[in-house]
Amino acid sequence: MKQKEIMSPFLKALGDTPKLRVLDFLIDNDLFDYNLTEIARESNVSYNSLMSFFDEFVEKGIIIKTRKQGKSNLYKLNTDNLFVRHLIRLDVELAVGPLLKETKSDILKKEVLVA
Repeated sequence: MKQKEIMSPFLKALGDTPKLRVLDFLIDNDLFDYNLTEIARESNVSYNSLMSFFDEFVEKGIIIKTRKQGKSNLYKLNTDNLFVRHLIRLDVELAVGPLLKETKSDILKKEVLVA
């Protein structure tokens, strides 16, 4: 497994667990589909750990099978799932929220200086 250099705001806020690492990776890369080996490698999760909860994600509709490529099934995040949409919104809020707060406070400071 490769070591992730910088922990995402999503993982900082919710914790660094294998399930959350997989969700974090798939949220950030929701336009593409991946086989299980790629998901494990890119999420920095062992294949055995991924297999311990992957079926649960599929059963709950969090991840969907998109197609078969050779002997491998490819999967991606199910963006039609309400829970997944809330996770994506949370991910965006955690990433962009601090930037917006800084911008608002900077604007207020400028307004005070101008007045």
